[in-house]
Amino acid sequence: MDAKFEQFCKERQYLANVSPRTIEWYKESLKWLGTPDPTEDDLKAFVMRMRQKGLKATSCNNRIRAINAYLHWASGNSNIKCSPMCKHHRVSKLKEPQCVLPTFSQDDIKKFMNWKPKTKSRQRLQTLVLLLADTGVRLNEALDLKWDNVDLDNLLITVRGKGDKERKVPFSFELRRFLFKWKQKSEGSFLAFQTRTGNKLGKRVVLRDVKNLCTNLKIKIPARTIHAFRHSFALNYLRSGGSVFHLQRALGHSSLEMTRRYSNLQTSDLQAVHQRVSMLAAAH
Repeated sequence: MDAKFEQFCKERQYLANVSPRTIEWYKESLKWLGTPDPTEDDLKAFVMRMRQKGLKATSCNNRIRAINAYLHWASGNSNIKCSPMCKHHRVSKLKEPQCVLPTFSQDDIKKFMNWKPKTKSRQRLQTLVLLLADTGVRLNEALDLKWDNVDLDNLLITVRGKGDKERKVPFSFELRRFLFKWKQKSEGSFLAFQTRTGNKLGKRVVLRDVKNLCTNLKIKIPARTIHAFRHSFALNYLRSGGSVFHLQRALGHSSLEMTRRYSNLQTSDLQAVHQRVSMLAAAH
């Protein structure tokens, strides 16, 4: 990796205290850029390469955010000699399609709850799935959850999210029942959801097991299966009258704009609202 890229990543790691995962994101994104002193044509070529490789607009924008962070750093660092383009250009984000993300239905969640797992690993999976559905936490936050950070008395879990930010997230009485049973079964465990050898569960393993469980329970497997639990939580929260500001805090979003992306209502929600506000319906 180029020396300027290395310096940028080091400063982000040691001065901004970003997580190792974020550093990897920067490094992967900088590979797409290629040159540490990009011209306007280089920046255009960077976006075109991603599109030609089949990356969707959302994925491209994810990389663009990292490159813009690098350009901002390079332009403000007096010890770094960069081209004039670094100082005056940012990569414009691509227009993303506004799609309603797939969700699990209330009947799906009921099937997960009523399922009677026969093994310890199956019980662990059920508890993990219900935690994701009940709290809306990210999968990585759930897999990093320690029993010491599960407050069964006050119905709170403490998770560490993006940017190494800690937050408390409430959970329901119903989830407490499952968490209590699972804690009894996993006596002596450090992590709430760990392997038999005490290691952190792998994301791919969880995704595979959730998809297999959906098939067994005759639940339609949604796209972005694990993330669908988070979106289901957010959509149900708003349907039930929850504030988008409170939802932002529960989800651990740094900006309200990110939370609003979850508030794309389904057609059935719009139909229900329309019937209440329709002038024709009122006249009738």
